[in-house]
Amino acid sequence: MTSHIDPTKEVFAQFREMDRPGPIHMLNLVRLKPRAAYPDGRDATGAEAYAAYGRDSGPVFKRLGGKVVWQGQFELMLIGPQDEHWDHVFIAEYPSVAAFVEMIRDPVYREAVKHRQAAVEDSRLIRLKPLKPGKGFGEIPT
Repeated sequence: MTSHIDPTKEVFAQFREMDRPGPIHMLNLVRLKPRAAYPDGRDATGAEAYAAYGRDSGPVFKRLGGKVVWQGQFELMLIGPQDEHWDHVFIAEYPSVAAFVEMIRDPVYREAVKHRQAAVEDSRLIRLKPLKPGKGFGEIPT
């Protein structure tokens, strides 16, 4: 099984090139390791390491205008691989692509992300353009 922890340089370049005015939403699906895998061998659970990532990166996220706009608790994979489960599911909003890129480049964030890398077994980070909901079920807003 291939794990997805960090974006590739090629995909991150595409992300930056897709600049447009307005906010972006990032759907986060995160599965944690039972035990964090720090290069220096320190002992922590995946949950403890991910909490350290949130604690240390949170001020940068907020300073750049980021906020969590939706969060939920995974319960069941109704359609999809039955072996997939997610420990954290949330949507983060950033005011712009530039704000997200600035966060990734911030030295405090870059230090904090080491906790995320130690904690995460697998993840998905899906960029979305926020839209107003359609009038009815099945209507795709434009």
